[in-house]
Amino acid sequence: MKVIGLAGRAGSGKSAVAQRLAQRPGIAWVDLDRLAWQTYAPGTTTHARLVDTFGDEIVGPSGRIDRARLARRAFSDAASLEALNAIVHPAVADAVTEIVRRHREVGTTLLLIEGALLASSPHVDRSLYDVIVWLEVPDEIRAERLRGCGRAKHVERSDAVMPKPPVLTVSGEGTVAQVADRLLAAVSGDGD
Repeated sequence: MKVIGLAGRAGSGKSAVAQRLAQRPGIAWVDLDRLAWQTYAPGTTTHARLVDTFGDEIVGPSGRIDRARLARRAFSDAASLEALNAIVHPAVADAVTEIVRRHREVGTTLLLIEGALLASSPHVDRSLYDVIVWLEVPDEIRAERLRGCGRAKHVERSDAVMPKPPVLTVSGEGTVAQVADRLLAAVSGDGD
């Protein structure tokens, strides 16, 4: 099984391409944002650590972490953001390790793990990945895509930065099908 990390800035097409490829036999996809949310569900160690660090005001009426409240606290300064990352990213890495193990057991041939900060966080265990792919898209195309799906506020704000090597850069320009085929060719050794 190949484990491919899929990173890029908002609007690069990560999710669309991963979803498209995951429709093919033997290919599976993990969205790290969704996985992160699961790691801090009520009753988890991560939930307790976030509440201890950022206060009870980040907890919504349902007992779940209110992501908007957490973001206001965590993005208020560099130290708070680092505290958030130091709590959530290792929990996500542990969950990814378990997911990789399960997919190996069931015979998945290609596991795509998609996340904007995947390649740049110091808390990511890059040894889990055979390769990290960076989808590169010009800013004007990213902006058009983000406006088209109602995410215009993400045009300027993107925490994802091009990772340090080794990384495989793939153009994210074109249709979802074209980018999916280009990515698959690149990770299978048939690309440019």
